[in-house]
Amino acid sequence: MSSRKIGRHCSRSSCHQKAVMTLTYVYSESIAVVGPLATYSEPHAYDLCESHGAKLTVPNGWQVIRREINPSDRSEEHTSELQSPDH
Repeated sequence: MSSRKIGRHCSRSSCHQKAVMTLTYVYSESIAVVGPLATYSEPHAYDLCESHGAKLTVPNGWQVIRREINPSDRSEEHTSELQSPDH
């Protein structure tokens, strides 16, 4: 039996739902960016499930930019990266 993890979970404590989007911050511009799940887990990015991504709030004066999340586009992009001889 393999102990290898498949997929990533929501970064919110005690949430075990599958992550579907990634949240990053641009502190210098007071912007939170929510977009498709990043290919790799990054230390300064937060993976969120659908529920927590929808409930996201930011401090007064901050702006939220939401990039469209299209699972079929993500799958095709990932597949082409895997097939590329350069990777």
